Amino acid sequence: MKHFLYAFLLALALYVVFYLGIEHRRTRQGPWEVSFTNSPAGESILLIQQPRLGISNVTVVFTNRTLSDSAETGTVKFDQAKPVPYDLPFGACQFMDITFLPGSVTLLVLGHQVELLPSGLIIDNRKQTWQSGETFRLESHQEPGSSEGP
Repeated sequence: MKHFLYAFLLALALYVVFYLGIEHRRTRQGPWEVSFTNSPAGESILLIQQPRLGISNVTVVFTNRTLSDSAETGTVKFDQAKPVPYDLPFGACQFMDITFLPGSVTLLVLGHQVELLPSGLIIDNRKQTWQSGETFRLESHQEPGSSEGP
């Protein structure tokens, strides 16, 4: 009986060590942080951050669409899996693979597809390299309140 107890305790200890190691590796980079806000002129803005990858203040501005003062804004951290698609303050999350953070997140915002990948930003199937502080200006293709594709 003593041998079974030792084997069980050894297996339990190994399980805990490996579980914690894998969980640390999975989450160490942290999630994408996307702020849905508006400019002083009222244009819809995505502000993208990923501190561990050195990505900060990457801005996607949606021109010719202004938000009302009562429009929903906020910051979303993509750190918890959810069934997709799901609504965001404006637009929707169409795809999310965050098995190992930051992972891959695809947003559909005002008629544009915006993909967040560690290797680069893809806007409407055109890949951009990450450069902190960069601004992209896109023309809105939709009516307010709609999160459908083009």
